[in-house]
Amino acid sequence: MGFKDFMRRKLRSFLEIENPQANTITLSDLNDFETECYINKVWSWGDKEAIEQLYKQLSTHSTQLNFWSAVPSMGIVKRHTGLPGQIVDILSALVISDLNDITISQRQVEWENMQDRGIKIEDLLDDAIKSTLITGDGAFRISINTGISPYPIVDFVAGEDVEYHYTKKVITEVVFKSVIKHGWKKYQFEETYGYGYIASKLYDGDNEVPLSNIPQTENIQPMVEFDKSFMMAVPLMFFKSKRFAGRGKSIYAGKHDSFDALDECWSQWMEAVRKGRAVKYIPTSLLPRNPDNGRFLAPNDFDNDFIELESDMVEGREAKIDMEQPAIPTDNYLQTYITALDLCLQGIISPSTLGIDTKKLDNADAQREKEKTTLYTRNKIVSTLQEVLPVLINNIFKVYDTYNHKPLNDYEVDVPFGEYANPSFESQVETISKAKTSGIMSVEAAIDELYGDTKDKEWKAEEAERIKAQNGIMMTDEDSAGDQMDAF
Repeated sequence: MGFKDFMRRKLRSFLEIENPQANTITLSDLNDFETECYINKVWSWGDKEAIEQLYKQLSTHSTQLNFWSAVPSMGIVKRHTGLPGQIVDILSALVISDLNDITISQRQVEWENMQDRGIKIEDLLDDAIKSTLITGDGAFRISINTGISPYPIVDFVAGEDVEYHYTKKVITEVVFKSVIKHGWKKYQFEETYGYGYIASKLYDGDNEVPLSNIPQTENIQPMVEFDKSFMMAVPLMFFKSKRFAGRGKSIYAGKHDSFDALDECWSQWMEAVRKGRAVKYIPTSLLPRNPDNGRFLAPNDFDNDFIELESDMVEGREAKIDMEQPAIPTDNYLQTYITALDLCLQGIISPSTLGIDTKKLDNADAQREKEKTTLYTRNKIVSTLQEVLPVLINNIFKVYDTYNHKPLNDYEVDVPFGEYANPSFESQVETISKAKTSGIMSVEAAIDELYGDTKDKEWKAEEAERIKAQNGIMMTDEDSAGDQMDAF
């Protein structure tokens, strides 16, 4: 046995590798889902006083140095750009403006009557989209109140007042929570909407009390039952949260520090502009005086800022006012502001959608490229609404039919949305024509690509037949073609 074989056996005898031991990592979650909802709602308000109060109450070791938590030793005006609220407003407006007329098979007239007598679908969706983007999720709630309308009433409840109960990852109950004040006490009222029932409970602190304890709930039934095929609540969430299981993710998730930094950049810039005003050096003999009593006018930080100089008594030298203009590094502030702005909008919306042109690109192709981020977010919202709205509308009709003792049915609901940020019609015709003439696109595919959701399926099919007939393309079935061949 050679030396190498001997060393190899020695190594095999002494080299032992142990598996690493699992480490336990404990993280303290400072805010629950409801607290996060309230933080996001305050950001969406655009009120700097509310933001400052919020951050001073939520101040922790990690946030003490944040702009909105810090207490400056010298006077500085804290300014808020209002960007979070604008993001949500613009996204909601983009979706609502592209919504075409909703069609319901067999019950279109009743649907139009419902919209005239209570269900304002555009206002309802605007509230739902904004609330869901801000808080992360929420739910539509259907109710009956014939004193207000003969048709069902639908409202949307934001995520901080909603709780979901799951059964094997499927939502089976939606709990709506509200605080009712009576006298000097506060009660929590909970309505549990499930398939075929609504259960109502009233709590005084942690203790359940009868609904008859307060006049606001004394006429509410503890349990209302109906057909188990549907639920009078429809949940809505666009993005799923990785932090809170089973809940939606706010569009502001992970952006609080970016919003804080953007406000700091803007506030510092404006403070530099104020401090960078022209400085006047005025001799004592030329100081401005009050014309009524001859006293010196006191300077202020805004419009009468000057520095007093002792008058020069040298013979032949005239007293004069000197003015100096400090240099403001505008380019540096601008670059910092644009960087902070990009971090705030990253993955949510394009700057050009908000009317911000940070790159100074004015041609149409560049503008469409910048709109892609907005398009991704909009498409996610639209695709979710196209799944949720048919369920909501069918449940509305089921509630209406249940109240009027009619049989329940499911109806086909079409929720069409127009195209957003698409190329012009002329450029689309040119592109699709090239694809069709090259043999890689059929007539049906070309029509579907050209018109999108602006035309229904029946119209597209008829248009395809018209184009084929115009081009001399005749469609025959296999049997008739065989009979014609036999005739020859």
